[in-house]
Amino acid sequence: MLGNSCFSINCRGRLVTTERPLVMGILNVTPDSFYDGGRYFDEKDLIKRRADQIISEGADIIDLGAYSTRPGADYVSPEEEWRRISNALEIIRHDYPDAIISIDTFRGSVARRSVTEYGADIINDISAYQMDDDMFQAVVDLNVPYVLTHIQGNPQTMQLDPKYKSRVTDDVVKELSQKVNELTAHGVSDIIVDPGFGFGKTVDDNYQMMQDLAQFKTLGHPILVGISRKSMIYKATGGTPETSLAGTCALNAVALLNGADILRVHDVRECVEVVKVVSKLQENKR
Repeated sequence: MLGNSCFSINCRGRLVTTERPLVMGILNVTPDSFYDGGRYFDEKDLIKRRADQIISEGADIIDLGAYSTRPGADYVSPEEEWRRISNALEIIRHDYPDAIISIDTFRGSVARRSVTEYGADIINDISAYQMDDDMFQAVVDLNVPYVLTHIQGNPQTMQLDPKYKSRVTDDVVKELSQKVNELTAHGVSDIIVDPGFGFGKTVDDNYQMMQDLAQFKTLGHPILVGISRKSMIYKATGGTPETSLAGTCALNAVALLNGADILRVHDVRECVEVVKVVSKLQENKR
């Protein structure tokens, strides 16, 4: 599937294509993220170092988040989320004015201010605009690429007892299709589809969706896969988030072979190598 489709994403007038799969490096400014929480929280030098690392290791996008979306995550007020986001944006924009920055938020107010005050390029919303009444209109108004993520429930409830009416992939594709149609009807064209691995899915659900990933191509938009060091990996291996790098690389390779266009990861250098190797494999097949 790699290379069979190529999309263009308009980031502040700059067209970014998925002819080569893109790598999105995670920069969390949260005290409680499931893997790297606290490493870059409220520490300017650490934020700068992480941004330097993401760029130097070859990421195409920096994904900046200030509200942990791990299962059972603590509530963060809009004011505190914005304080964290704006602090990091100030640092990143100073050092890397041309960096493509994605804002991981479900709040319309945070999305609006990130784009209008700091020129953020992409809105990455785990809720499919269901957790904040202003997010849908913000996406329409801002006219920036929007990551539409499937979720069942919210971060506090999503893993309590996830269930689907039929085959998980069929249900998720159907629900995302309805959202895509709603967005396009309001003039939103730059949509990135995220199946939402780990967001209201069992371990078996996640692996079923990975096997079926090509089905998401029917939605007609680039596919983002975010499985970096998640429980679907370490529950299968008997490890922990910290020991899940090899499993992450293996599953990212599978995702690419099944049609992923963007990989969201903690470990940028290793993921860039996965992209290069899988791209070479597919090149030799043609």
